[in-house]
This record gives sequence, structure tokens and C-alpha cells, in this order.
Amino acid sequence: MSKSIVWHPTPELLKNSQMAKFMRWARENSTFSGQHYLDLHQWSVTHIEDFWESIWKYMDVEHDSQYRSVLQDRVMPGAQWFEGARLNFAKNLLKPWMMGNPKRVAIVALDEERNRKEITAEQLISQVTLFQDFLRKHDVRAGDRVAGILCNDEKSIIAMLACASLGATWSSCSPEFGASALVDRLSQIQPKVLFSVNGYAYNGKEYDIATNIEAVLKEVSSIEVVVWIPKILKPSKRPKGNLVLWKDVAQKKPQTDLTFVPLPFNHPLYILFSSGTTGKPKGIVHGAGGVLLQHYKELALHCDLNDSSVFSYYTTCGWMMWNWMVSSLMMGTQLVVYNGSPNYPSIERLWRMIENETITHFGTSAKFIASCRHDGFYPKRVVSVDSLVNIFSTGSPLVDEDYAWVYGNVKKDIQLTSISGGTDIISCFVLGNPMLPIYQGEIQCKGLGMNVVSYNFDGQNVLNQKGELVCLSPAPSMPIHFLDDVDGQKYTQAYFTTYQGVWCHGDYIMFNERGGSVIFGRSDTTLNPGGVRIGTAEIYRVLDQMQEVQDAIVTSVPKESDEEIVLLVMLEPELTLTPILKKKIQDQIRAATSPRHVPKHIFSVSQIPYTLSGKKVEISVKRIFQGEAIQNMESIANPDSLEEIKKIAKQI
Repeated sequence: MSKSIVWHPTPELLKNSQMAKFMRWARENSTFSGQHYLDLHQWSVTHIEDFWESIWKYMDVEHDSQYRSVLQDRVMPGAQWFEGARLNFAKNLLKPWMMGNPKRVAIVALDEERNRKEITAEQLISQVTLFQDFLRKHDVRAGDRVAGILCNDEKSIIAMLACASLGATWSSCSPEFGASALVDRLSQIQPKVLFSVNGYAYNGKEYDIATNIEAVLKEVSSIEVVVWIPKILKPSKRPKGNLVLWKDVAQKKPQTDLTFVPLPFNHPLYILFSSGTTGKPKGIVHGAGGVLLQHYKELALHCDLNDSSVFSYYTTCGWMMWNWMVSSLMMGTQLVVYNGSPNYPSIERLWRMIENETITHFGTSAKFIASCRHDGFYPKRVVSVDSLVNIFSTGSPLVDEDYAWVYGNVKKDIQLTSISGGTDIISCFVLGNPMLPIYQGEIQCKGLGMNVVSYNFDGQNVLNQKGELVCLSPAPSMPIHFLDDVDGQKYTQAYFTTYQGVWCHGDYIMFNERGGSVIFGRSDTTLNPGGVRIGTAEIYRVLDQMQEVQDAIVTSVPKESDEEIVLLVMLEPELTLTPILKKKIQDQIRAATSPRHVPKHIFSVSQIPYTLSGKKVEISVKRIFQGEAIQNMESIANPDSLEEIKKIAKQI
């Protein structure tokens, strides 16, 4: 991987970034004795117990009982972390806001209709206290479950913190989920309390979801009370049942102090769900302590967030990036949350937000960056992004052209941080580093404590070769279990059947000697014509450079003992897929990659299918071309797109 350097850390970052400070601390207070990040990472994955204990001590975890051991046994699955420790997740997130200036702004909530609301530290504490008292009066205790169908605003954060303060387990869905998708998830959770909006606004339109909530209440009998949040202005039917208006709780004055229930390190904090594109979504349960340590390590050390940072990640409450973003409260970081379309009323919307709110750290999807590039948008010509020091990108691989666009059209002195992990670990395997240079098209480093390598077909650790992303050692943010998986078989089958005792993540990746990496897509959608493994991202990288192609999805179709590549392209408006354009696409793919990469079949489609969390539905498309049925259409944002693809599949 010969790549050009597009960003160098400044002397200030090399000396005073959170990562640099931790390295100095570790040399003085632990068994670490190295000088460079590669030394630190090697120590973190060979001296696992020492490393995670160092994170515990360095971040000064607020706890009620001390741990007896850091890690009982290095086994996967089944690793037991910090046994004996008792802590509360919400207490650790709110600690800097309870101790600091009560008038300091903790959260700024924005929406596409240009509403803006500031929540100070004292208001945040007051609101969490009120809803903690509300939940307690409805007999919510440690081990109970609370769910939210909420927008990305201050209310979702307040509800989660109130829930976590009592030791109840939180799970949230985005309001654009359909009724079946909501029932599929909430019927597994069986929550005692539901927080829900009556609708949401997106791209200038209002969507009423009251009938979806009625369907949920009909199917999920465990819900005893609904906290109702009128989010849209048009009249909305209130579902039958025990409803309490959010404002009727929020407008009171707290009669008690905020308290925190101390809980075991591995006490269930969150339930997240797999995408559900291959069947009913799997409920993945994450423990409070593991999320706390992992998110601190990533957000403070790798992302360099602190109490002078202003952080915003464009996300919904149904994506793990929401959970990740909210954890930055523990560093005293101010949050800016945005609800609505990123392109309403224009593509400038989020860039204007960065300027107006002086955001320092901004997160988005690779798709958003690519769309700005494709639209010929140049942020530095229309907005000031002087405050911005870091852009995070995830959801899909960030291609070379996106790096070039950011450094040419946003800002030269900015850290463009591509990160990758997943809902499975509610965090990252590979991500950024304020002390390392950025090579174009490359993720900077392996995460501290994440013993990740690339395995070839023979299960051998390889460098500079594409292979399976695997993790050789346990990490505290791995799931504590799956829902409805008493014997652990679902958990084992999800990650540990390919290589015994080794976490197989399902990404197709290549590492180099300096620890950098490039991801080529999901390994379960890897193409294999003539026995040559090809990551789908390799083809997308070429198409991203073509002005004629707006979006695309690639798959394969079985052919005798081999397979043929099928490419579906969404062209720019008013263009048609002529034989000349087909040949141009094939020629450019051949020239940039190899003859093996060239699609045998190319079809034009009106839209590309995506999940509700914004990822291409490659597995479902592959199943269509294999003649299999799609089991869960509710997880797909635009299911009509698959009907068009089914017709195409019949032509081959």
C-alpha cells in the first residue's frame, strides 16, 4: 500500500494530545516502557490486563466497589471483566457536568426547521433527576428495560441517562422505522416504559407515526406507560393507553436529588440490534463498564475530545453512533445534536451548523462526504470551518477521492478520521490517532487493546494482503450476550465458528507494517470470479470517479462452478445506459483494477437499496440473484428498490 501523506500531526498534538498525555502517564504508572504508538499498541494487546487497568485508573472511573481482577481468563466468548467492581454509567457521564459550571452549555439541539435549544449543565441534571423520579415512581428498577422511539435531540439523551441512573437497560429506535420493524425489536426487549415521539420532520415534510405506536402497544404487552412527545405540529392521534406528556414531567421542579444505583461492571446497559437484512434483527446486549472504558479510550485518546471540544455526529437514535457520541459527555465535551435531513433546505445545512456552533469535531457517513463531492459542493467557499479540527467518517469505506475532496475543499489542516467497527462491539476496531500521519485512503491505526489482524484462507496472519478481519483477544465492549440466547449458540455462531476462539468480524481488510488499514467491504459479500477474491469497495472506488454514475451496488450471480459479477448503477438524471457507457464503465474498472474486476452484467436502476442506518443492502441483493427470498423488508429504507432488482435478476 503505497499512499501519500495528506496530514501530519502538529508539534502541539505530539506533545499535548490526550494520547500523548496517556503515553507519558503509562510510562510512569504501568508496565509500559515504549516511545511510539506501535509500542503502545503492542503493549496493550500483549499486556491486556495492565492496559485496561491503566485506562480505568487514568480516566478515574467513578465507582462504589473495587474490582478483584481485571480479566479472569483470556477466553472468547465468555471473558469476565473487572469482577467485583460496581459503578454507574450515567454517573460517569454526568460527573463533569455535576462538578463544573452549572451555567455551561452541555447540549445544543437543532433541527431542520431551524429550531435551536440550549441545555445547560444544571438543566441537564434537573431534567435527568425529574425523569429518574418518574421512572422510579413507575417501579422501574435495575434489570428492567426502557425503550425509546425518539429523534436525535436532547430528550433522547435525558431519557437514556435517567434510565441508566437506575440500572435499567436502554434501547432506542429511530422514528422512521415502520411498524413491523419496531415490533420486531420491542417485542424482544419487552420494555416496561416507552418514550415516543408522535412523528418527525424530514426533508421539509412531517410524518405522523401514531398508528405505528398503536401497533407497538397492541403487540408489546409489557409497556405500562408511554411518555408522549408531540414532535410534529399537525394534529396527531394519541394511542390508547396510559400516556404521560413529556412536558408534564419536564416542567416540574425536582423534589429529590439525583442518585445513582451502583451495579456490576457487566450489568446490561444497552440493547442494540443487527440490521435485520437477513432475518429478524438480533438483540445485542452490551455491558455498562465495557462501554464506558471502550468509549473513553476511543473518544478521549483516539479522537482527542476534551472539555473544550464541541462534538456533533450526524446520526439517528437507531444507529450505534448515537450511543458513541453521547458518551463524550464524560469528557465534559459539549454536544450539538441535529434532527432532520442533512440536505434540507440545501447541502450547506450541516456545514452551516459547523460554522454557527463552532464545532471542533464533526462525524458523518462516507456516503455524505461522497455526495458533497459528487454535487460539486465546496464548503470553504461558502462557510467558515476554522473551528473544525477533526472529521469522522464511517458506515462504508472512505475512498481516495473523498480524502482529496476534504483536503482540497474543506480544510488542509484537518484530521480526516476514517473509523470502522460496528454495532457488535458498539465501538471501533480501527480508527484515528492524533499522533500519527494520515495516508490517503487509509485508516490510521488499530485501536488500543484491539488485537486485530487479517487472516488469509489458511488462517494465517498476513500483511499487505486482503483477508478476514479477526480479533485474537477479548475486549470489554464485546457483547455480554444476545437476547433469547440462553445457551449462547447464537453468539458463538455469529463470531466464532469460522476460527475457534477467534472473533471473525466479517470485514475484508488489508493491514500494512505501520498498522494502517484499508477495508474492501463485507467479507460475506466478497466477489469470487475465477477464484479471485474481490471486495465490493474496490469497484465502488472506480465508479466514484465517474461523473455519469450517481450510486451503485455490485454483487455476483452463480454460473456453473464459477460466478459472474453483476453491477447495478444509478445514473445521473437524464442519462441512459447505452452500450458506449457500459463499455466505458468496464474499461475504467479494468484499467484501475484488473480484468477479473470487470462486471459481466451491467444494469441501470432508479435507486440503490439502503438499510435504515444508511448502508448498502449488499447481502439482500446477493440473495435475490441467488434466487432466495428476502426475509425482512422492514429493515430497508427503500424496499421498492428491491422489486426493481428482482425483475433484473430474472433476465440473467
